Amino acid sequence: MTEIAPTQRRALRAAAHHLNPVVSISQKGLTPSVLAEIDRCLKAHELIKLRLYGIEREDRDALFTEICTALDCAAVQHIGNLLVLWRENPKDATAHEFPEGRTAPARRRKEPPATKKQAAARTEARGRKH
Repeated sequence: MTEIAPTQRRALRAAAHHLNPVVSISQKGLTPSVLAEIDRCLKAHELIKLRLYGIEREDRDALFTEICTALDCAAVQHIGNLLVLWRENPKDATAHEFPEGRTAPARRRKEPPATKKQAAARTEARGRKH
């Protein structure tokens, strides 16, 4: 189980506020497939939320601790049926995704939404260029 500083925990709680739960744990509890899915989500996102359904209050803390020790992640927050977990991605993870020193392709920028008047002026300007 990874320990984090209080200031880092505060920042992670704030960052997790807008997140939606990516994994749900319900009747069958913490199965190996659920644990593997949590691990995949942590590798992809670092910071994730879990939702618990039908698990008693006393069992939630034990489940939270079991997940954190099994996956070597930090327990950020536990409020009601929501758990927030964090695990830092290894620095060389991007090197495995893009071999031979290549980097990820650049994202395209979206043009800001335009009003009809602005769109007409833009098409007129494009017509003059050709």
